[in-house]
Amino acid sequence: MGEMTSISRLSYLDELLKMEQEYEAEAYSRSLSSGNISGRANESDCKYPIVIAGSGYNALDQLIMTVTYETDGDEVENDFEPGQPVAFFFLSDDGKSVELPYGCFVDSYKEGVIQIQIPNMSALSSIKDRFRQRLMGVRVSIDNTSYRVMHESLQSAIRSDNEKFIHLREALIGSLVPRFRQLPPIDSPWLNDVQNKAVRKSVAAMEVSVVHGPPGTGKTTTLIEAVVETLQRETQVLVCAPSNAAVDWISEQLSKRGVSVLRIGNPLKMSDEMLSCSYERRYSDHPDYPELWNIRKTLREGFGEKHSRDKQNLIRRLKKRQTELEIKINADLFEQARVVSCTLIGSAYHILEHRHFSTLFIDEAAQALEPACWTAILKADRVILGGDHCQLPPTVKCVEAARKGLSDTLMQHLVRTKPGCVTLLSTQYRMHRDIMDFSSRWFYHGVLKASDDVADRLVQLMDIPLVWIDTVKCGFDEMQNKAMSRLNAEEAKLVVHTLRDYVDLIGLERIAADRVDFGIISPYRAQVRMIRRLLKLQRFYRRLRGQVSVNTVDGFQGQERDVIIISMVRDNDKGDIGFLGDLRRMNVAITRARMKLIIIGNSETLSRHRFYNALFEHFRERGQVVECIPPEAENKVSD
Repeated sequence: MGEMTSISRLSYLDELLKMEQEYEAEAYSRSLSSGNISGRANESDCKYPIVIAGSGYNALDQLIMTVTYETDGDEVENDFEPGQPVAFFFLSDDGKSVELPYGCFVDSYKEGVIQIQIPNMSALSSIKDRFRQRLMGVRVSIDNTSYRVMHESLQSAIRSDNEKFIHLREALIGSLVPRFRQLPPIDSPWLNDVQNKAVRKSVAAMEVSVVHGPPGTGKTTTLIEAVVETLQRETQVLVCAPSNAAVDWISEQLSKRGVSVLRIGNPLKMSDEMLSCSYERRYSDHPDYPELWNIRKTLREGFGEKHSRDKQNLIRRLKKRQTELEIKINADLFEQARVVSCTLIGSAYHILEHRHFSTLFIDEAAQALEPACWTAILKADRVILGGDHCQLPPTVKCVEAARKGLSDTLMQHLVRTKPGCVTLLSTQYRMHRDIMDFSSRWFYHGVLKASDDVADRLVQLMDIPLVWIDTVKCGFDEMQNKAMSRLNAEEAKLVVHTLRDYVDLIGLERIAADRVDFGIISPYRAQVRMIRRLLKLQRFYRRLRGQVSVNTVDGFQGQERDVIIISMVRDNDKGDIGFLGDLRRMNVAITRARMKLIIIGNSETLSRHRFYNALFEHFRERGQVVECIPPEAENKVSD
């Protein structure tokens, strides 16, 4: 975005956000007018045809319809997350998609089965009637609420005349230099020196501090300690993250530390573990709630059409008491909570409308759109961010909006322009040193050090932690499927054979005894699907059920495995690597491995890119490069 004033930066972000919203709306409109449902009948955002399996009420007394669809059991990614808005649709006679006009939401999802929240019985009857007439489908629809919230937040940040907020805004994206208080030493014996430094800086920050946590360095552990230390000095803090999963994770860890957490948001989007901390559950568990419920029930049922003066007085008294109880219960819930947690967008929830916090913590800040961050920042006097901008970025669908800066995060901006507020965690507790070193040199200025506990850890004695199986002489061909995803069938077979050979080398008994686990990663969904199918064909892998995971890079974010195999897919004479050019994704992929990393790919295609050339040379110097021999057709697959 270049150098701008804080106001011009926020205005520019608002324009980019409008560009993204318009792009998504146009893409959605095009998909509605297209009759090509068969090409995406079982995609991550669209299921067609579906069948009604039943209807009823969930634990929150919400009307639910259960639908099923055919699946081959290898769904790679899923956009039907709880709370996500969805729309039922059918195909008109001219082949266009026609949506039913009801606001529906996902209640729960598992492969082949979706439970959908329906607004009322009238909508349920109408949907069932339509099902009787023709085939129906369900698709994820646009979440316009999030766009509205972000636009309003940016405008509020631009127009605010609050001196405290203006000071914070200028310290974050303006010319002010962040300041730090002088505090007594803080030293937690279970943290290393740099983690303790990050905690001290977070507590001492007057406006902003950033905890930059590369893979395996204990970023969330450090952030939790910073929250706990802050609560020694403040009554309550706000903890946010861009996704519900991230909010639930840090909230669970804080609860385990004995911190009272009040989780704000749609209960449909919360993990089962966090439901007991939800505002709704705490509200219904309050000792005054039975009286409030009885009053509401009485007022709902009414007193007939004509009200005498006595009945009118009674209604007024009941309504007054209802308001008193609602205010009291709400006040008690917030008074008892030390941490209020929600998504960044969720901080605009009406329950938090007039609440302000001394400190805001944003976890996974490097995956958060900056406009979403400002929604929460408006409620705070100072901000602590944790994340890693060298891993997965936020999702931006409009290429032009991303290129112009919408995919650049507030954390990236702070690391670039306010380095004095950043602490880079430098000891990692996940990977063998040889796996770590390339990522450290390329992304983290070479500062990462492997903890002594993991630096030389191997699956077995004399193992080689880095192996590149080079397919340059194999004659493999990459392909593109109908969904425009890439796949490489022969390379997929080689991946399965490679895993089998390594399992045979270690032995099933040893794998079972030591609980050795394996991950297979490919940047391409189509390749993931193909590898999953090949694994299912082999009876051998049934004995490793639960110990072998196959997914995209995004699907492995935040996870780790003892052994990782990466299928690179791209194999062409032009050196075209497409999607692999997003180096942050590759950083995620190669840092999932604890003890062994195997890359399978064509070095000639990949090495024309400077990053992959350096990675290949790293494997040459610190590991082993093996020239592949194409697997014999089905020689082990039928085993």
